[in-house]
Amino acid sequence: MSDLLSPQDILHRFTQLARLVRPGEAPPALAVECVARTASTNADLLQRLPTLDGPLLLVAEEQTAGRGRAGRSWLAQPGASLTFSLAWPFFRRDIAGLPGLSLAVGVAIADALASLDILVQLKWPNDIQLGAAKLGGVLIEAGRVKHAGHQQTWAVVGIGLNIALAPDAIAAIGRPVAQMPALAGKRHALLAALAHQLVPALSRFDAAGLAPFSERWNALHMHAGQGVRILDHGRVQHEGLARGIDESGCLLLETAAGTIAIQAGDVSLRPANDAGVSPT
Repeated sequence: MSDLLSPQDILHRFTQLARLVRPGEAPPALAVECVARTASTNADLLQRLPTLDGPLLLVAEEQTAGRGRAGRSWLAQPGASLTFSLAWPFFRRDIAGLPGLSLAVGVAIADALASLDILVQLKWPNDIQLGAAKLGGVLIEAGRVKHAGHQQTWAVVGIGLNIALAPDAIAAIGRPVAQMPALAGKRHALLAALAHQLVPALSRFDAAGLAPFSERWNALHMHAGQGVRILDHGRVQHEGLARGIDESGCLLLETAAGTIAIQAGDVSLRPANDAGVSPT
């Protein structure tokens, strides 16, 4: 493989980007590690939280038990995708203050990809879409560990992005997938761009929650104003028009009975030709 991941290269590129934005200032603290193979970068970082003293980006060439939302598996091949997790400490928020974090992360990912000329949209609650197909997803898990005599809140932000999957991997997924083959030899630049957006986004979320990201998320919402069905375990629970997100990250759905807020969870979003109300 000609594009073997190097933590030094990723960190160097990240530092360069940070200095372009704030010349003369020290770049944000970030440690980077790369491993050839692991079961799950999220699981690894959750286990290591008690020993961490700052943000850590863990990248794996291959994950054998990568997870998506609602316990689904995430298939990843060496060099064909990007799978990583970022452990981040929160100083102003406890776990109850983290709703909507995956939406803020989605905005950061979209902005990072836009800097590399990949224009994506966001599918509630945590999918990255390129055209009509899924390019990647976000899985966030939170924990609290005792640190310096107090309980420290951490989030582990897991991200998977398709780059150039082999035909057999696409067949195994069993549904349309989006890819970014133009970035196949540029994973270091991609990781640096992602970290460059994620680090300030997580700091901003710690300070102000989802509010600074809501307008941008709504602008990137792929189903804005469209008729949709909300499914839970394959069964339709609600139908209506997708109207964006509220301050906690719930999807606002305009139904025949009024506007309701859909909470994140084991819920899928599917376009519907007739969602029960007429578009305005």
